[in-house]
Amino acid sequence: MKRKNTRAALLAAVSLTMSALLGSAGSAVAADAIKIGEINHYKRLAAFAEPYKKGIELALSEINDAGGVIGQPLEFIFRDDQGKPGEAIKIAEELVNREGVAMITGSILSNVGMALSSFAAEKKVIYLAAEPLADGLVWEKGNDYTFRLRSSTYMQASMLAEEAAKSDAVKYATIAPNYAYGKDAVAAFKQALLALKPDVEFVTEQWPGVFKIDAGAEVQALERAKPDAIYNVTFGSDVAKFVREGTTRGLFDGREVYGLLTGEPEYLEPLADEAPEGWTVTGYPWYDFQDGANKTFVDAYQAKFEESPKLGSLVGYMTAQSIAAAIDRAESVDTEKLRQAFIGLEVDTPVGRITYREQDHQSTMGAFVGKTTVRDGGGVMVDWSYRDGANYLPSDEEVAQLRPAAQ
Repeated sequence: MKRKNTRAALLAAVSLTMSALLGSAGSAVAADAIKIGEINHYKRLAAFAEPYKKGIELALSEINDAGGVIGQPLEFIFRDDQGKPGEAIKIAEELVNREGVAMITGSILSNVGMALSSFAAEKKVIYLAAEPLADGLVWEKGNDYTFRLRSSTYMQASMLAEEAAKSDAVKYATIAPNYAYGKDAVAAFKQALLALKPDVEFVTEQWPGVFKIDAGAEVQALERAKPDAIYNVTFGSDVAKFVREGTTRGLFDGREVYGLLTGEPEYLEPLADEAPEGWTVTGYPWYDFQDGANKTFVDAYQAKFEESPKLGSLVGYMTAQSIAAAIDRAESVDTEKLRQAFIGLEVDTPVGRITYREQDHQSTMGAFVGKTTVRDGGGVMVDWSYRDGANYLPSDEEVAQLRPAAQ
């Protein structure tokens, strides 16, 4: 009898232990993080990718402090693709197959973004293109699984063309990096400006290799064309070299200059007091926000990182916001449910509510447009205004023509 009691007690103890273990396992599963694969050029473009990463980290801390999404914490797995499309695809394969990520996001360079978009379509994985600007991502090469957050080249070029049409300039010169983003940015500006002012003439186009600009030669070529105005699409170290060489040689004297992205802190801050005066640009005037959601974001970012935000910081923050909103709407991380959730998704962000359009998966995030000047020894934007991206996108009928493969 005693042996039976001992055996019964042992079985009961084992049962309680198993129940405890199963209960713990259940709790652990419930608390498992939802993983997102983030692929970017953290070494090659550190000055741009690191603020973007910090924006994501700020949003994640806020999201997870508020309980996460669908009861689970949200986690980003960051990977460096060295700015190479092939490496990005290799990493995406690993993240999906080994890490079990719910979706992928990231990229700054448009050629890398295009490669990840093709991967997403082939493997049926959601890709949120955070920063790539080439129009092909959502139009001629758009697909069911790719969505884009940032306002595209078409949108921002249209904003600048709107300003250019108000000037007396007739002869225009353009300079842009010789790859998808640069080509799209020039084509979009020309199309928008000619529609508003048909008598405009484009007298020369310069196409330096990305991050390989010979600024002296480019400035000479532009000067020889004798334009009334210049449309600049160079960025990063290229724009710094172009500004310095053009200023030294007087290229900008007496000419209107329109600069895509040039007003972003990423590009103006390195120029310090050499920043150009009077250019009409798109950018990010974080230093002028006095109240509202923009100010709240800037204050939170500065408090967390003890530095000022860049435009990439805002994009990173909105990337995490968008992904969390899509998961909440889907109430799942199932790919098809997530895909449906992104279509028409509305997200409240520091720049206001944005929508991921059903017709082309482009968000309506807008851009700030203003003039450059030097203030307290550094370049800033003044006389700026925020332009709603929804007002600078083609109609449904035009999208149907631009996006035939996805129809």
